[in-house]
Amino acid sequence: MPVLALDTSAAVSVALIDAEGRTLATRVVHEERRHAEQLAPMIADVLAATGTDRTALTGIVVGTGPAPFTGLRVGLVSARALGLALDIPVHGVCGLDAIAAQAAIDLSLAAGTEVLVVTDARRREVYWARYRVAGAAPQSLRVELVAGPGVASAAQVAADGHADGAIVVGPGASLYPEQLPPVDGAPTDPDPVVLARLALARVALGEDLPTEPLYLRRPDVVAPAPRKHVVTPAARKRALA
Repeated sequence: MPVLALDTSAAVSVALIDAEGRTLATRVVHEERRHAEQLAPMIADVLAATGTDRTALTGIVVGTGPAPFTGLRVGLVSARALGLALDIPVHGVCGLDAIAAQAAIDLSLAAGTEVLVVTDARRREVYWARYRVAGAAPQSLRVELVAGPGVASAAQVAADGHADGAIVVGPGASLYPEQLPPVDGAPTDPDPVVLARLALARVALGEDLPTEPLYLRRPDVVAPAPRKHVVTPAARKRALA
C-alpha cells in the first residue's frame, strides 16, 4: 500500500513510503526554478526504482507551504491531478510542521521543548511557526502548533518574542542569525518522507488534511483594474439629443 509524497515549496522532493511509514525511495533536487520540469520525471523515477505501478498507490501527500505562489502550485496541482486520475485521496501537510517534526527527531528533543521554524519568504521576510514537541522520539513526530504560521521580518519575529525559549531551526535562521540564532544540525527543507509519515499519523487520528495552499501573502501579480470609460462632451451631447 505505497503512498507518494511530494513537495515543491523549496527544493523539489519526492518520496515513496509503505503503509508502515518505511521509506521505499526518495529523490531531492535543490532547484529554485524549473519545478514543473523536474517534478514529473522524479515521480516516474521513484516509481520505476521500486517497481511500483502508479495504480498501486493508495494515497498522495503534498506539502502545502508556506511558499511563494509559483513553486508551490506546481506540487499542489500535480498532486491533485494525479489523485483525481487515480481516484485516491490527496492529503496536505504544512511544510513547517515537517521541519519541526524532523528537528525533534534529529536533535532528540524532549517532550515539551518548543521549536521555532523559520524559512525564507524573500523580500527580507521569513515564514514562521512555533511548535511544542508532544512526545519523545520516536513519537516526536507529534508536534503541536503554538503560534503561527505567519510572515514577517526576522526582526519582527524576534521582537514579538516568538524565538524566546525556543530552538530555532530552518533556512530563515541562517539568513538572519543575529535576530534568530539557529541551532546546529537542524533540518532546513521539508522532508517528503516526514510529510508522508505525518499525514499517515494524522489520518489515523481522523484529522482532515486539506490541500489549500499556505501563501500567507498576496500574489505579486494581480488582475488589472477595469478600464474607466470617459464620456467626452461630444458623446454626452449626442446622448442627450
